[in-house]
Amino acid sequence: MHATLPLLQMTEFPPLRRRRLETLQVNLGYYCNQSCVHCHVNAGPTRKEMMDEETLSLIPTVLAARKIGRLDLTGGAPELHMGFRRLVQETTALGVQVIDRCNLTVLFEPGQEDLAEFLARQRVEIVASLPCYQADNVDKQRGQGVFEKSIAALQRLNALGYGQAGCGLVLNLVYNPQGPSLPPEQGGLEKDYKRELFDHFGIEFNQLYALANMPIKRFGSTLISKGQFNGYMRLLKDSFSTANLEGVMCRSLVSVDWQGKLYDCDFNQQLGLPLPGKGRLHLRDLLEEDVEGRPIAVADHCYGCTAGQGSSCGGALKSA
Repeated sequence: MHATLPLLQMTEFPPLRRRRLETLQVNLGYYCNQSCVHCHVNAGPTRKEMMDEETLSLIPTVLAARKIGRLDLTGGAPELHMGFRRLVQETTALGVQVIDRCNLTVLFEPGQEDLAEFLARQRVEIVASLPCYQADNVDKQRGQGVFEKSIAALQRLNALGYGQAGCGLVLNLVYNPQGPSLPPEQGGLEKDYKRELFDHFGIEFNQLYALANMPIKRFGSTLISKGQFNGYMRLLKDSFSTANLEGVMCRSLVSVDWQGKLYDCDFNQQLGLPLPGKGRLHLRDLLEEDVEGRPIAVADHCYGCTAGQGSSCGGALKSA
């Protein structure tokens, strides 16, 4: 795999500083039942890295100590971590909102037959990957048969109340472009998704998040192999919008890797860019240390969050 960090470090991206910490985003490990082309984590069925019990047990303690209102769980497939359900139960008992970044097909993995019901009981917000509403495009990006399983999973979640008006069970979908292009305008694309998924499959959901692909890890390496990396970076830089700097996720979020190390965002985590400052901060350090006001580590991949309508964990930052 081609290394992308050397191509991103010489940057003119504007300096940023942190605000109050509102979200703890935790990567429980890189093991996943899928291997998606656009995956910036390079997750897959052969990955072995998973968070240990000691680090996992720190998460609720840190959430309570720092009065953090949101826990955002990622992977890999976070649900495949042995401690996932206990962590969710302990966190929701604190009154913290839990977000599960779900690939949908995990609902059909052995041992996960009651996963959807568990998530509903705990009132976990689901952010589900569905890069298109057409089977060919999804299977091309995520693997043969993934679209069919994803539709079945969404229908099952709908039957439990997810995405249904008045139920309070939030189901948001995620769109990623197929290649080196920016996402279309999020509002219009959401209308297309809602129409197509309801008309053909009876599926309902709350919001669509349109995310730009990051030129790192598996996707970045693919761009280099195809001779498209420099062109994609030009596109991101030429589409830079200063207005998006205010809403980027790294201002109010800390990313935690499977070893407990802290980063400004999930993308910096994958590039190995730690929080700036003295020493390498660990999750346990948040019990004593406040990160508000700290500078944020930036590089050229940050243009991916600020190009066009912007792109963050919660989708577009503004209307295009």
